[in-house]
Amino acid sequence: MKTIGLLGGMSWESSLNYYKAINEGVKARLGGLHSAKILMYSVNFAEIEQLQHQGDWSTCATILTDAAKSIESAGADFLLICTNTMHKVAPEIDANIGIPILHIADATAERLKSDGIDRVGLLGTRFTMEQDFYKSRLIERYGIEVLVPNAAERELVHDVIYNELCLGKIKPKSREVYLAIIDSLANAGAEAIILGCTEIALLVEQNHTHIKLYDTTQIHAEQAVAKALE
Repeated sequence: MKTIGLLGGMSWESSLNYYKAINEGVKARLGGLHSAKILMYSVNFAEIEQLQHQGDWSTCATILTDAAKSIESAGADFLLICTNTMHKVAPEIDANIGIPILHIADATAERLKSDGIDRVGLLGTRFTMEQDFYKSRLIERYGIEVLVPNAAERELVHDVIYNELCLGKIKPKSREVYLAIIDSLANAGAEAIILGCTEIALLVEQNHTHIKLYDTTQIHAEQAVAKALE
């Protein structure tokens, strides 16, 4: 079994789900008392969040690269960045370590393509929905058309992530807002919805809507299990 490196803490609530999903996946595959071999570096999200909103992605990249180097030196065979947004600096991290990064957008896109989905709605932080680092990967590498909410809806989605979900607050009214936005994306032609922030699945689950949801945390964790056991 390969050792999985997790670069987490962004937020710790979603990193907890990564740890749980990966260990459940290994147990399902191997049975008995088997669990995953994991090395985790959990950063202080308050520092990262402040830099994000200041637009200081360079310092974010430095912090996460140093963390990734620590994970590599401790013996991980490959790395997962346990957040969609911070894949913005994945190229900088990748250039400074010798182990592969399992990119969350690639894992999600491969699942979408295998399911025959070519047009998706994307929910995430404002950075993920508005900037190209995530959307362009889906479009250019996989030919998937990406729809995002309008400006006012993007602000609502973003605020719920940072002011509620990252603080462990799950509010039914916010779920109603998200479900309305999901309906709008479906009405615009989205065949499915990417939950493109690792916290969103804490709020919206498949049983809340008839529209197909793709939980990036679960998909990323499943890919990690497959690679660890290949």
